[in-house]
Amino acid sequence: MSAELQHRRPSHLEALKRALDQGTMRQVHRHVNAMHPAEIASLLESLPPAQRELVWELVDPELEGDVLVELNEEVRAGLIREMETEELVAATEGLEVDDLAGLLRELPEAVNQQVLRSLDAQDRERLNSVLAYEEDTAGGLMNTDAVSVRPDVTLETVLRYLRMRGEVPDRTDALFVVNRSDRYLGVLHVTRLLTEDPDRTVGEVMDTEVAGIPPATPAIEVANLFQDRDLVSAAVVAPGDGRLLGRITIDDVVDVIRDEAEHSVMSMAGLDEDADMFAPVVPSARRRGVWLGINLITAFLAAWVVGRFEATIQQIVALAILMPIVASMGGVAATQTLTLIVRGLALGQVERANAKWLFTKEIAVAMLNGFAWATVVAAVAFVWFRDWRIAAVIFAAMVVNLFAAALAGVAVPLGLKRFGVDPAVAGGVIVTTVTDVIGFASLLGLGTLLLR
Repeated sequence: MSAELQHRRPSHLEALKRALDQGTMRQVHRHVNAMHPAEIASLLESLPPAQRELVWELVDPELEGDVLVELNEEVRAGLIREMETEELVAATEGLEVDDLAGLLRELPEAVNQQVLRSLDAQDRERLNSVLAYEEDTAGGLMNTDAVSVRPDVTLETVLRYLRMRGEVPDRTDALFVVNRSDRYLGVLHVTRLLTEDPDRTVGEVMDTEVAGIPPATPAIEVANLFQDRDLVSAAVVAPGDGRLLGRITIDDVVDVIRDEAEHSVMSMAGLDEDADMFAPVVPSARRRGVWLGINLITAFLAAWVVGRFEATIQQIVALAILMPIVASMGGVAATQTLTLIVRGLALGQVERANAKWLFTKEIAVAMLNGFAWATVVAAVAFVWFRDWRIAAVIFAAMVVNLFAAALAGVAVPLGLKRFGVDPAVAGGVIVTTVTDVIGFASLLGLGTLLLR
């Protein structure tokens, strides 16, 4: 979402609420339909269900399809359930093939069949070519509106061809060069087309360094390619014969990056990035309750460890006072490491080849911080309780727990990734349990040995 949109959305929401409170539906209608479809979608996501349904009824039919495409999955699904079949079919008219493919995956089968019947043969073939691939792959992201040219024609011929077309697809920064078998060869940048000698051929000025993207490439890898190579558009090519299938544009990649960022942030709390913020209380409580229950089980595990040292705690109250310090420091250290590793995995920066070096580095960081802060805490504990043995116990427990935090922060997400589990979802619960259990066990275990 752009900075401008972030800045403007609150004013849209406030103006709409004033209009709704005053009951001036004509003003609401005019205000809503003057907005961009993405702004309407953001506005709908910011409204409670009753007001959302009212505003959705005021959206002009020709905008409904574009708005549905921009909505998150849960809000979109709720609106689709309330729409008639004819209304849904009408909403799909005029959508770009990649947007239409994404929307059809969520529509009822009866609606899908009607939409397919409403398309001409060429558009139906284009749509089926996109639907053949998973949504979160290059093939699922691509649009089939790529403009292609041959390498043996002159730039003047290309310019005449474009003038005959009358228009080019949005976000066209380059034309794709193919041979007679539609095999992708490279790109002809529009800037070269406009500035080079018109008598030169496409083959002489085309860029052959921009590789095509296989359709099965995961969407996040596509986003990384666009970021690393500063691309505005890229060709999608068949893996066997290199045939041009379509193109991916920067607007689709921005959506991927935004979705990945939301996923990382929300998953850390065990939440779904597509969840409706204004969903009813019961579904929201049920969704969050699952992870609260999992966390409760891990909390009982930590409590069981503490219970094993009940006699020690009764005799040495100082340990009970110091327990939160050990657990808190370990939890923060583990979360820091976990966040870095999850981010690295998402960006493709952490792999088996560099995991050993990263593990060693995180252990070294943990030991440096462990000895430094354990010294501080031990000094405070000695001044507080006037007992060098208590200071030694807290010192050793903190060093051990920060070592365990680094170990868990690296090993847990890598292990979960290897077994196909999203580390952003499950990693936090596991590393917190590890640091709690190790922290309490080391503090109370050492206290039992040295202080009783």
